[in-house]
Amino acid sequence: MEADYVIVGGGSAGCVLANRLSADGRYSVVLIEAGPPDKSPFIHMPAGIIPVIRSDTYNWKYWTAPEPNMGNRPMHWPRGRTLGGSSSINAMCYIRGHAWDYDHWASLGCTGWSYADVLPVFRRMENYEPCAGAPDAFHGVGGPLNVASARYMNPLMTAFVQAAQQAGHPLTPDFNGAQQEGIGYYDVMQRGGERCSNARAYLDPVRARDNLSVLTEAHVTGVRFEGRRAVAVKLQNAPGEVLARREVILAAGAVGSPQLLLLSGIGPAQHLREMEVPLVQELAGVGENLQDHLDLAVCVKEKTRHAVSLNPLGLPRSVRALWQYARRREGEMTSNFAQAGGFIKSSPEQPIPDIQLHLVPFLYTNHGQDLLPIIKHWGYTLMACDLRPKSRGRIRLDSRDALAHPRIEAGYLQHESEMQRLLSAVRKAREILAQPAFDAHRGSELMPGAGLQDEAALRDWIRRTAETIYHPVGSCKMGVDAMAVVDLELKVRGVEGLRVVDASIMPTLIGGNTNAPTTMIAEKGAEAILADARKGS
Repeated sequence: MEADYVIVGGGSAGCVLANRLSADGRYSVVLIEAGPPDKSPFIHMPAGIIPVIRSDTYNWKYWTAPEPNMGNRPMHWPRGRTLGGSSSINAMCYIRGHAWDYDHWASLGCTGWSYADVLPVFRRMENYEPCAGAPDAFHGVGGPLNVASARYMNPLMTAFVQAAQQAGHPLTPDFNGAQQEGIGYYDVMQRGGERCSNARAYLDPVRARDNLSVLTEAHVTGVRFEGRRAVAVKLQNAPGEVLARREVILAAGAVGSPQLLLLSGIGPAQHLREMEVPLVQELAGVGENLQDHLDLAVCVKEKTRHAVSLNPLGLPRSVRALWQYARRREGEMTSNFAQAGGFIKSSPEQPIPDIQLHLVPFLYTNHGQDLLPIIKHWGYTLMACDLRPKSRGRIRLDSRDALAHPRIEAGYLQHESEMQRLLSAVRKAREILAQPAFDAHRGSELMPGAGLQDEAALRDWIRRTAETIYHPVGSCKMGVDAMAVVDLELKVRGVEGLRVVDASIMPTLIGGNTNAPTTMIAEKGAEAILADARKGS
């Protein structure tokens, strides 16, 4: 099997690339996804997020190595393992990040990636329903990715937005508009009450193209080179190998792409020698610069039972919600649950928001793996994450077996500033939840617990309970310095015919959810690839 372009990873970036590179029919494209097709009804039903994040089929279920600053805990890292990747299992919040994030990339030498450069790409990829059919300065219509307002709003979300204003935070109508800072309601990546994953947005409409082939349940084990040129990818099973006439494009994410580079002989020479992988190109930055948002959760029991619970007493409400969803794609099952939140500053001295909030109407613990709290109680959880971590982790091989998970060292809480930010986040979350707007709903605080007030105890609680909020990036960073893995056109340095196009190329972590920025990266990556093709390079 062969094609002009071979894309490894059918996730958020890979689906975009498959669409754009096959669009004019001149180039053949093969998209290879290790996971199965996105057929589960729970993927497409927004409220199905807990079943899919618990799934062994659609989730890679990575674990970090024991984290020395987190009580020496191995930490669970869910990542999507199906067409659409993590856009098929995430909470669908449509957030681009702060304009400063992209201007910061440009200041690091990433010319062409400033906010002014990427805003037109964001606008072009959107069909932004709140625009009512007319684009504006910040949003576009007619693009593949449908962005909508919530069809259903849990009363707890309204209470949260009111409470946050009572606590002194401004109301922000559009986190992707003129001002990110403030509290409000999240726009969601949905169409017609269903999840609009990148597979739904970009891949499904073009699956019938003659020049596009999609392989699922096909695990790539490495890239084959002839000299310094990438010429094929190796598969675990039939057809064994897929030849690339023009380019191999890695879009396997912040965990998978560096793993594949290392398995293929591209990375730190000493590590490759230790793993007995023949060196193709020494690149010290492969797997380095890993960044993630660390998140804490303040959980409160709720008295009005507007919360979501798996308690048998809630069964009639669930049946009614399923009926509404089945008939008209309306009601509670269209909810992404994280409907309200916002961006705030840990202290007035911060120039831009450095804490993100998400409210969910249930007791969220351990990534939904532990359902006992949701069965026993009605409650709500205010999640708060550190948007501006200085800590850096890394990805390394644990084995030359391509089917084995790599070693993930997240490196959380290496800097005191991060702990200070999370301590501030606890205080500000509690302050919001204590406002009059929550009086009718508020029961007892389960986490951290009303008795946990002094700083030493809160520090210990954060180390014991904080978790990823699913935003790993940066492990194949773009740039111009010695640790850059890809150049500004996302070509892997030192070799030919190979690019990385996914969240791993972010030089620094953006201030928000990462799916929309990853989609933008893939759009710009496709532009660069096609521009090279037009030049005959």
